Amino acid sequence: MIWWQGGARWRGELYCFADPARVWGTAALPVGATPSCPASQGVRREVRSGQTRVEQFTLARWEPRAIRDLLTAQGFAVTHELPDDGVQAEAVLTRQGETVLHTAAHQGAGTFVTLSSPGER
Repeated sequence: MIWWQGGARWRGELYCFADPARVWGTAALPVGATPSCPASQGVRREVRSGQTRVEQFTLARWEPRAIRDLLTAQGFAVTHELPDDGVQAEAVLTRQGETVLHTAAHQGAGTFVTLSSPGER
C-alpha cells in the first residue's frame, strides 16, 4: 500500500501518518515524541491526493536534531542546513531521490518538528 492510501485514517486526527508509531515510515517514534498532523482541510486534501506528505512531532525539550538523526540513521543525508536562529532550525535531507524538509521550531522549552515533501503520485 502506498503511504497516502488507506481508508478510515483520513477521518482521524493522525491522517497524515501511514504508521503513527514510526517517523517517515522508517524509524520508531522516539519516547516522548507526540505525533500530529496539520488541522487544515486544505493540507488534508493535498495529503490525500498525494500532492504533499507531512508529519509533525512535539518534543518536551529543545531537541532540534532528535527526529532528523533518526532519518539520517535510516540513510538520509543532510544536503543543506540552516542553523538555529532562535526561531527554528532547518535541514534538507535526501535519500535515493526522495527529498524531505526538516524544520525544528522552538515551542516554549520544547520542539515542534515538521517533516514535509512533495507527494508521490
